[in-house]
Order: sequence, then C-alpha cells, then structure tokens
Amino acid sequence: MLQRLINHSPDLKRLRDEGYELERRGGYLCIHQVPYVNSEGRILRGTLIGDITFAGEQASPPSSHTVYFMGEVPCHKNGQRMDEIINYSPNQDLGNDLMGNHYFSSKPQSGKYDDHYQKFTRYATLLSAPAKSIDPSASALTFKTFADEDDEVFQYFDSSSSRANIARLSEIFENQRIAIIGLGGSGSYILDFVAKTRVAEIHLFDADVFSQHNAFRSPGAPSIDVLRLAPFKVEYFREIYSNMHKGIVAHKEFITEQNVQMLAKFNYVFICVDKNSVRSMITRSLANLSVAFIDVGLGIHIQDGRLVGIIRTTASDGIKIDHLVKRINSEDVEDNDYATNIQIADMNAMNACKAVEKWKKMCGFYLDEVGDFHSTYTISAGLLVNGDFK
Repeated sequence: MLQRLINHSPDLKRLRDEGYELERRGGYLCIHQVPYVNSEGRILRGTLIGDITFAGEQASPPSSHTVYFMGEVPCHKNGQRMDEIINYSPNQDLGNDLMGNHYFSSKPQSGKYDDHYQKFTRYATLLSAPAKSIDPSASALTFKTFADEDDEVFQYFDSSSSRANIARLSEIFENQRIAIIGLGGSGSYILDFVAKTRVAEIHLFDADVFSQHNAFRSPGAPSIDVLRLAPFKVEYFREIYSNMHKGIVAHKEFITEQNVQMLAKFNYVFICVDKNSVRSMITRSLANLSVAFIDVGLGIHIQDGRLVGIIRTTASDGIKIDHLVKRINSEDVEDNDYATNIQIADMNAMNACKAVEKWKKMCGFYLDEVGDFHSTYTISAGLLVNGDFK
C-alpha cells in the first residue's frame, strides 16, 4: 500500500510531507494539481506522471529523467509553449485513467535524478513558475487528503506519523486487538486516542444509550437530533470513529461473570466502569487470564463549594498482579458526585490520557524509566504519585 511505501521511502515521504498530492497508479507515481499556464494565459492544473519501481517496500531511484504530463500544452506567461521541456505530445493512454498528453525531458547536470523528490519537484517548479508570476498563491502544495483503500487500518493516510518521522515506531501497535469496557467520559476519550493508532481492532463494550449528559463529558459535539434518537453508546461511537479507523467493533452488552472469558482474546483491555464490584470482577478475571489491562478511576467530590478529587490509573501487564488486591476496591461507593456532575470533560480526558500513556509505555512506544503500575493525580494539589514498580 502507498502509505507503507511512503514510510519506507524518504523521497516519497518528503513529497507527501511537503504537501504534494501524491498517488500511485499501477506502475506510475503521480503528482496531481500542479499549476501551469495554457496558451490563453489561464492558470490550470495538471498531473505529472513518472514510472516507479520498488526494491521491497522502498522506492528505487528513477530509471529515467523524463515524465509524462496530463493537461493542456503548458506555456510561459506570454503564451509561448514551454518547448525547453516539451519533448513531444503523444496523447498516450497509460492505463489506470492516466493520459500522457505530453512528454517532458529536463535532464539535470549530473545526467540523472537521485530520487523521486528531486525529479518531481524540479518539474513542478518549472511548470508552476509562469502561474506563480500571475498569481503568487498558485502552488502544487495542496495537502489534500487521499483515501487509501489498501490500508487495513485507516480510511486515509496517517500523515501525522509520517510528518513526525515516527511511522515505523507507530507500527508497534499493528495486529493488536484492544477492548474498551465502558464508553462513558473516560472510555470515550480513550477510544478517541486509540483510534488514531494502527491497532487492528478496537472492541467497544457497553449496553447503555448515549444520553444528553454523556454529550457534556465525551469528545465531539452531537446534535440534538442525535440525542433524541438515544442511540446505544457503542453504535454512536462506532459510526463516528469508523470514519477514520476500519477496525471498530460494537458490542451492546456489559461485561459480566458469564461473558468475561471473551476478553482472553485481546492484547490490552481498558476498564472504564463506575462500579467497583464490576471493576474488581473484571480485573480478577483478566489477571487469571494473564491479559494486560489498564483500569481508570475518577473520584470527584464537592468540598467548600468546589470540586476536588483524584484521578487513578492502575495497570497490569498480565504478569505483575500482586498490587491489584490493594488498589482495586471491590465495594461500591455511593458518595461520589461524579455520577451527577457532568461538567468534568477535562478530567475525563486527563484520565484517558494517563491510561493511554501507560498503554503506550507498556508497548514500548514511549520510554518508561519508572516502570510503575499505579499512579494517582490529586486535582487540588496538582500532585502526581507513582507506585507499584515492577
């Protein structure tokens, strides 16, 4: 797929990162939306087409210094043909809905281009110069998003990882199957973050409907029409995040003692439930199954007319489980204003951030110099405490 080829080819990556509309069609590499001037002095846009081959997953150097161009005859500002680069105009059908209307030849002093970036930017610059002299804003750098039907995970290219030079590091998440239990405030933000990684599947477990109060502590902004429909949380969030990630799976059910065994097939499980009895049952079961998990907790209370509380993150890699008995309370607590106070989306997001950060450390994406499996953040004091080291 093109995204993987870009990740392993510095020249293609540079073209993509700088904003060129890059596409592979068959054996050709295309740069779309290159501005040029026609014989009437109008600014139009065309496509540069060059052959491309690969050595494994990396693009080989260009085999030729020439390219095809799909568009009208490119001209200078005064309407004269750019015969200095137009070799001839074959109007050749190249297949894959590509037409080689013109054949360009502009050989560098060395006799060949070192890579596709050097080659395509040279031709794009030559073509764009007359257009820029008429309109300085004319540019081939459009940063347009292209769909990638071959990508098994995303609906479109992960240009964020590519631009940050962490595309190969992001491959750590490939083939992982993730479960998120509970799609309330914290669980929905965890989904938001995990959906932006290359995990293979994200399974959502919750039997509740998405209500008005959920809208105030979840990512996004649902319309009143959506709220009136009262969709199930898992289906509401699946529809949204499937726009980006192809592996979202909805389960309209709670995790109980009768079905908890299904969690054995996941690599990591995020536990975002508000009942300690359920939390304790799930964590005990996952410990017995040697399944890694991250459990989140958010306790909020009113004190002197203000909100105070603690954010908790407790994790297990499937091996270290001795700390769970003292960290996971099995008794349900009724005196918690979190159940009624809905204006705490920022704390939900922070709770999710700490959980996802811990997951990424466990995967090796982030460096973990501490190795803690339990942490708390006290809101009023801004105090972060780590413990239960491996």
